[in-house]
Amino acid sequence: MRNRFDRQLLRLNQEMIDMGSLCEEMITAAAKIVATRDKELMDDIVTMEEEINQKERDIERICMKLLMQQQPVANDLRVISAAMKMVSDMERIGDQACDITGIVKKDAHLDKMAKATISMVSKSIQSFIKQNLVIAHEVIEQDDIVDELFNRVKKETISLIHEDPGKGEECVAIVMIAKYFERIGDHASNIAEWVEFAITGEYKGGSL
Repeated sequence: MRNRFDRQLLRLNQEMIDMGSLCEEMITAAAKIVATRDKELMDDIVTMEEEINQKERDIERICMKLLMQQQPVANDLRVISAAMKMVSDMERIGDQACDITGIVKKDAHLDKMAKATISMVSKSIQSFIKQNLVIAHEVIEQDDIVDELFNRVKKETISLIHEDPGKGEECVAIVMIAKYFERIGDHASNIAEWVEFAITGEYKGGSL
């Protein structure tokens, strides 16, 4: 019975890795669209979002089977519960990466935000797979960097609007893109907090 349970857990891990990779690809593609306005990449984004939505459903089914058929306890139960919470954040990451493609304005800080959020998503999934608290804490700390970049975008665009009111629409678009990246960082941080819960049983992100 335990061997079957372990095999299902391995499958869950692999599905989480695959979904995380898709999220990374979507953020990377969204960042390229902001820089290049590549229409082919926009089509790719739509396809990847559909794949992420399917992955979410597949992972939820695996988790439900593990809960219903295997009746896990203690650490195993926390891991499965955390996975179910994490896929919700990953699905939102996909949604927000897709939303970015509808706003194709470029700003000096957006590239940095994109790279930071890609790193956060990647590390958050690694921390789950490796059950590594150090990596999870790195993700949570990195969220402060993304927040600071977002604040810089807001301040600089406000100054730009004061200098040239005609650029108001462009500035609003830049802030919206930055906000999507900031939200992606929040979701990656949420994932890291669920990893911490899976390992320690403590959840610092609020109510369960």
